[in-house]
Amino acid sequence: MAARFDEVKATFWGEGLYGVQPLLTDAVVRNAERRLGVRLPASLLELLRVQNGGQVAELWDAFPTDAPTSWSESHVPFDEMMGIGRHDGQLSLLDSPYLVEEWGLPSPLVLLSGDGHCWIALDYRARGEHGEPSVTWFDVDGNTELPLATDFRTFVERLTAAASLDPNAGDGIRSAS
Repeated sequence: MAARFDEVKATFWGEGLYGVQPLLTDAVVRNAERRLGVRLPASLLELLRVQNGGQVAELWDAFPTDAPTSWSESHVPFDEMMGIGRHDGQLSLLDSPYLVEEWGLPSPLVLLSGDGHCWIALDYRARGEHGEPSVTWFDVDGNTELPLATDFRTFVERLTAAASLDPNAGDGIRSAS
């Protein structure tokens, strides 16, 4: 059963400051949307107003999948989420255009989390830059993509603990594909 968005929101962020951007303001959001050429989902902005990026709590660090991926038989990782800003050279949602081009990803996307080889992104291809984007997993090395959720809120409500899905979760071992 999917957790309600407000329940997840209350405990979404993990410990530490790595990846955390300065406090999100309306001006920063407007500037980001202008630079990215998209309207960001309200539910994403709700989470980023609590904390502007960083580590995701272990309760919510995985998204279950019906199909195996290069990461796991049962899920994709979501242990961090980028915020919006330019703090200490840390990646942010503002880096999406560069990263999409660098890694040969389709466009328009806004990357939420990833390491270059695999990404979780807001996918604006079907509904346009001002529509509600779906959420998609992209495996660059395997040249595959896997739709995860029809919108960001649904994505968040389906997040769960990786440890509950995979006995090897959290040990840094990727399963063979």
